[in-house]
Parts: sequence; C-alpha cells; structure tokens
Amino acid sequence: MNELSFAVPLWVWAAVTVGIGVMLAVDLIAHRDNHVIGFREAALWSGLWIAIGLGFGLILLAWQGGEASSTYYAGYLIEKALSIDNVFVFALVFSFFAVPDAYQHKVLFWGVLGALAARLVFIFIGAELLQVFFWTAYLFGAFLIWTGWKMAVSKDEEVHPDRNPVVRLVKKLIPTDPKFHGDKFFIRVSGKRVATLLFVVLVAVEATDLIFAVDSVAAVLAITTNTFIVWTANAFAVLGLRSLYFCLAGLLRRFAYLHYGLAVLLAFAGVKLILSETPVGKLPIPLTLGVIVVTITVSIAWSLIATRGEDGDRGETDDGTGTERDDTALGSQPQHPQGRPS
Repeated sequence: MNELSFAVPLWVWAAVTVGIGVMLAVDLIAHRDNHVIGFREAALWSGLWIAIGLGFGLILLAWQGGEASSTYYAGYLIEKALSIDNVFVFALVFSFFAVPDAYQHKVLFWGVLGALAARLVFIFIGAELLQVFFWTAYLFGAFLIWTGWKMAVSKDEEVHPDRNPVVRLVKKLIPTDPKFHGDKFFIRVSGKRVATLLFVVLVAVEATDLIFAVDSVAAVLAITTNTFIVWTANAFAVLGLRSLYFCLAGLLRRFAYLHYGLAVLLAFAGVKLILSETPVGKLPIPLTLGVIVVTITVSIAWSLIATRGEDGDRGETDDGTGTERDDTALGSQPQHPQGRPS
C-alpha cells in the first residue's frame, strides 16, 4: 500500500470543497436555460475541467513534492478512464427513457452531486478499513479483479434501467407520472406532489453510479490510502463527467474495445492492492502511471483503428444534436454498451 502521508490543514479541505462548489455553481449557471449542448461547447468545457484537474496536480507538486503529485495523477487518470464507462451507461439510460437532449445536462448535474457525495463516503470508509484491517486489501483486490473480468466478458449483457431495484422502489413509494414535464422533477396533480419521468431517470443515473463509485474508489485506493489525494482525484475527474458525456456522445460506437483496457486497469489495481500486503510491497508510482497511460492509449487506438470509416453518430435525431431518439424506448431492451456489472 502506498503509505504517502502529509498533513492537510482543515482550511485546505474547506478551500477545495468550496472551490468544487463554486465550479459546480458556474456550470449550473452557464446551462440554466437548458439549451442543447453541442460538441464544440462540450469540448471547451471538457478542456477547462481537464486543465483544472491537471493544474491541481501542479499545485500538489509545489506543495508536497513529486511523489504526491505523481500519485494524484495516477489516481486522476484511472478515474478519468473509468468515467468514460460512465458515459456509455448514461447514454444507455437516456436512450432507454428517451430523455430530450435539453434536459440531459440537468440530470447529469444533479447526478454528479450525488456521485461526489457517494464517493466521499466510500473514500473515508474504504481508507479506514484498509488502514485498520490489512486483510481488507485482499477483499478489495479480489473485488477489482472480479469486476475487471466481468467487464471483459459481459460486454453484450442486456441492462434494463427500468428494472433497477432502486428505481422500482422509488416508483412504489412515490406517485409517478410516466411523462416528462419540461425540466421538472416534481409537479402537482390535483394538489398532490408527483414525481415526473425525469426524476425516475435521475434515480436510475444515481443508482447506476453507486456501482461506479464502489469500484472506481477502490481502484484509486489501490494506488494510495491518502484520503485527500483519493478525494481530489475522484472529484476533479467526476466534475468533467457531464461535458465528457456531451463530447463523446456521438462517438461511443468508435470505442468498441475500450472496455478491455478498463478491465485491465481494474484487474491491475486489484493485483497492486493485494501485492501491497505481501513481501512484494507497493508497486512504484512511475510503473503504475506507465501501465495506466499505455493501457488507455492502446485500447483507444485499437478501437479507433478497428472502427475507422464507421459512422460515429448515434442515429437519426429530431433536433439535430446527434442524440438517438426512440419513441418506444420504455419498451425496448438495449444492449449494455460496456461490460460494467449492473
């Protein structure tokens, strides 16, 4: 295990948290009119979020030195790579429920808030378990290896967001109108507060992200148990998830073999975590960074070469934005575009 440790004053935690809140507020204000986000706008926002994430690593370099900075970059890269898999599943959820393009950003915005909260809880629980009970490293490591194997072999498994246990529970507990009502999550019908279909979509996104949160946090904890680095690596990677979705939405078919690379990364993180509690000890951070960069590069290049000449669009649209529309989405059974267990 990487025992990198340094004191983080409370004001630094507060400053980072406030900074993240400010960035979320800026993003919300910039998209308060629910306009359809095009590729150019998404690419600009993605570039901004990536620049901020990479810039934070430079702050760590100046503050705590090269080991802290390289450890952060390793965690940030693996989380950023895994976030691409989130994009595939979000695309499936939006297609399944036929969510209008203009409202997708709002769902993703509130979804990211939930994702950040879930990751913060998992980080502190996971780090504490790894510090107190050494044998949990074997459990987490085995879980990551199993997740990687599952991702590699279950690419074509069908996923039905409407059958998610959390979604079904919400529908039972909260009166739900099976239609969209603009960008509203709740409306009033005959004086009663009723959830809209957009709220059901938000629940599906949040429930799906719980799976992402568990294995992505575990993967970064395999690199270090320093909660500040794990949290910031996760937070800055997740902050750009919305823009990444709109940036890659029309190119998802081109990433045909990316899931193999992500599977390798998860399995590698599992092996690294297990080895940290053996005489072998922790693997060097430069080696970890090298494996992450090479794996991502090879899997993306393999995908793009294998699918060159193919149309990256997701289908016909009724608004010219590249988002597939299916009027029978609620009754369809789309294929899982990635191998993430569900």
